[in-house]
Amino acid sequence: MWLGIAISVFFVWFVLRDVDFRAVGGLILEADWLILIGLSVPSYVWANDLRARRWRHFTRPIASIGYGPHFRAISVGLMVNNVLPLRIGEIVRAWYLGRESDTRVASLLGTVALERIIDVLTILSLAAVVLMVWGARGEGALAQGALLLAPVAMGPAVGLAWLRIAPGQVHRALAWVLRPFPPRISQAARNLLEQFEAGLGSLHAGSHLFWIGVDSVLIWAVASTLPFLAGFAALGIELGSWSETLVAAWAVLVAVALAVALPAAPGFFGIYHAAAKWALIRFGVTAKTAVAFGTLVHSVMWVTVILIGVLVLRRRGTSLRALRQMTDVGEPPRSE
Repeated sequence: MWLGIAISVFFVWFVLRDVDFRAVGGLILEADWLILIGLSVPSYVWANDLRARRWRHFTRPIASIGYGPHFRAISVGLMVNNVLPLRIGEIVRAWYLGRESDTRVASLLGTVALERIIDVLTILSLAAVVLMVWGARGEGALAQGALLLAPVAMGPAVGLAWLRIAPGQVHRALAWVLRPFPPRISQAARNLLEQFEAGLGSLHAGSHLFWIGVDSVLIWAVASTLPFLAGFAALGIELGSWSETLVAAWAVLVAVALAVALPAAPGFFGIYHAAAKWALIRFGVTAKTAVAFGTLVHSVMWVTVILIGVLVLRRRGTSLRALRQMTDVGEPPRSE
């Protein structure tokens, strides 16, 4: 937790060290907030909707759970990631869904882990597109970087296929790797693999896999990209044609997605802004405009995600204290 806070503080300093605060503030005040909020807020709600629909495909082999519990669990989990440390929101959303559906949390955690791998594959695919476009402009090193991403992206997919086709081999390989470790760590790793294997049940049916792919593309290439396009429009950032603007938005999205994987304070302060600034400067945007962009887009995201989660909690009669206490118990209390 303290490491994450230290990293966030460092990146806040790093982002602001070479910009004029008054200039950044002026850009923020002059921004078209109507476009920013009017396009971003529905996009975040839609992203939660898509994630809920996709998660249903993962959990259906485990239990028949309706759309509503999935949407509420997603909303609460994302909110918790923005207000509590250690990315506990990923565990909280599995706990919350288990609470509402009377399903074992251990099985649901496997589906959460599987979702994250699918997200990584989708983000790396977008990164490859961005790098190839840059490479077509003469940046040879970036084009080669796109090719280097291929084995990185294929690694998790190969692991999934191996676990699906020959789970016994994977268990034996894990046991061999864990030999030098204490029994407690080895058992925890085995339990995690079993949970993850349970989540793979969603890959049985071809239709499930198809819609998981469609929803993943919509989540990242469309719903998660719209707030960045709104930020461009709100600040009057001109990046060329619509295709060039879209690639720039994907570049910022990829940079931010990779950055928030680092340890950070709740809400991803600092690292979010640094990633947005780093990406936009490479498209010729000035530092002060890039900082204003990161501040605007992040603030709308942070407030919207928290408000959606709070509304869900109030409607269901659950408090943040209960979410924090859930880490002290193995299974959640059953819904009344």
